[in-house]
Order: sequence, then C-alpha cells, then structure tokens
Amino acid sequence: MKISNLLTGVTMTLALSTGAMADPTKVGFVYVGPVGDGGWTYEHNQGRLAVEEKFGDDVETVFVESVAEGPDAERVMTQMALEGADLIFTTSFGYMDQTINVAKKFPNVKFEHATGYKRADNVSTYSARFYQGRAVQGHIAGNLTESNIIGYIASFPIPEVIRGINSAYIHAKKANPDVEFKIIWAYTWFDPAKEADAAKALIEQGADVILQHTDSTAPQAAAQNAGDVYTFGQASDMIEYAPNPRVSSIIDNWSPYYIARTQAVIDGTWASVDTWDGISTGMVKIGEITDAVPADVKAEALAMIENMRTGDYHPFTGPLKKQDGSDWLADGETADDGTLAGMSFYVEGLTDTIPE
Repeated sequence: MKISNLLTGVTMTLALSTGAMADPTKVGFVYVGPVGDGGWTYEHNQGRLAVEEKFGDDVETVFVESVAEGPDAERVMTQMALEGADLIFTTSFGYMDQTINVAKKFPNVKFEHATGYKRADNVSTYSARFYQGRAVQGHIAGNLTESNIIGYIASFPIPEVIRGINSAYIHAKKANPDVEFKIIWAYTWFDPAKEADAAKALIEQGADVILQHTDSTAPQAAAQNAGDVYTFGQASDMIEYAPNPRVSSIIDNWSPYYIARTQAVIDGTWASVDTWDGISTGMVKIGEITDAVPADVKAEALAMIENMRTGDYHPFTGPLKKQDGSDWLADGETADDGTLAGMSFYVEGLTDTIPE
C-alpha cells in the first residue's frame, strides 16, 4: 500500500509538473513601420504590450518591424508560423494577399489581418472606423483655417484613405463653405522625409491646417517650424506637439481587441470574424482638443463625438452627391457599410483626382 501510494503521488506530481510546464500561447505581430514611429505601428505595439501585461507568462509575444508589403511579408509570416506562433496579427492593408497565402499553408495557425477584406477559416479581419475621427478633424479644421486651404497628406489610394478624405472634407465644408482641400499622395505609410516634404509643399500652397493619413510625426514638426499652421495627431496622440500645432488627434486603441482575440485562442473559441468598430466601442478615440481651438468649436466637436458614440449621428448622412455631380445619398439617408468599405469615389466639391 505504501509503495502504491508513493507511486500514485509521484504520478500526480509529474502530471502537475507537466501541466505547469505547458508552452505559453505564442502571438506574433508583423509591423509595416518601426515601433517608434509615433503613429500607426506605435499603437499596434502598445496593443502587443497590453497582451503581455494581461496574460503574463501564459503568453509569449514576438514581432518584426518595418516589414515591406509584398514578398518579404510572406517570408516573415511563414517564419513566425514555423517557429510556433499560434496567432499572428498582420497589421497593414498591403499584407492582405500574403496573409491569405501563408494561412493556407498553416491551417492550425490563426491569423488576424488589419484593414483588409479577405477572410478564410483561419483568417479574421479587423479595422476601425477612422472616418469618424476624420469627421471631427474636418469640423475643427474648417473652423480654424483662415486661408480656407486645408492640406491632406494621403498614403495610398485605397478605400480607407479615400473614405477619410471624404469624411474630413464633408465636415470642413459644413463648417466653412469656402474651404478647399489640397491633397498630396505620398505613396508610403511611413517615410518622415517624404511626409515632411509633403507638409512643406502644402504650406507653400497656402494650407494653414494639415491633415495626414501617414504615420510619422514629421508633418507636425514641419508645421511647428512654419508657425501658424495647425495639425492633428494620426493613429496615436502625438501629444508632444500639443497645444499647438497639434490641436487634437485620432487614437487607434487596439489593446482590447488584441486581448480578446488572444483570449479566444487560449479558450479554444476563436472563429473567423470581421470586426469594424469605432468610437462607440473605444477602438477609435479622439485625443484632447486643446485650447488652441475656440471653446464653441470644441463644444461642437465634443457633441459630435458623443452623438457618434450613441449612434445618433453618422458622418456620411445625405444629402450628398458624388464628385461628378451624380446623386449618392438622399436627405437623411446614411451610407451603408458595403459602400464605405469599397469607397472609390470622391464627394462633390473635391477637385483632386484619385490616382489609378
């Protein structure tokens, strides 16, 4: 009996020990820019750090930064999967086809692709309704400009960027019927030199407010050097440039989503889904509106944010026409998600041509 009990105790001890030594869930992140970009990649990395803080030793995270969109991204994803990643977040639109390709080769690995639209049994998609933040920026910008020229540094002519330009313009135009948008396409997500040059060129063309859909703080610095030019933080708060030129910001808050999806993998409940959240869930946040913005304009912006949070206001509400003058939305009609997700046209009043 004593030997039997001893053996049973040894068996139980080994079982407990084996359980305690179970491998942590491995979560990988593929970044298009450096983690210190101060914008898009910085906020995704904050989400990764939040996962580490939440799960401790139960989760191991890995990341590769500054991965070019294209073949190199596929190589990085493949290597992560081969090294035992259970879940991989691919955090740029241009990683879409590479994510699908690698997911086919590793059906037991879960993939999450940011801002894309192609899914599979082991590929989810997720994005944020950045256009809600652009509406707030447009309203403030239209009220602040004295030259009536607002500059916009655009990255690539994809629906997400076109949607943002339209949203900002609609609300700037409502605030100031004389406003004009000048758009420079940088064809990059992160290139401080190009972004700074774009900001300087827009300022030379008379812009006294600069909006951006690129990831570095270079436009903020260029505006600060120019003086009397307002800017908005992109993807992260960029608070170091407050209270002026940075007067507010769009903050991408990925942490809750990354924690929830990691938990789903741990629990075995992960399923392929499409997520498109915004201000109502906190995935999109608006950074502090500084006192450089007049009090009445700030109050109007805060009211707009609250109405979007409750669902009482939609940034794309008619009457609206397309750039060619054709009817789009009737009075009081709101845009459906399908149209917004595939947006490839400008609204009436914009004079720029969308690049092919």
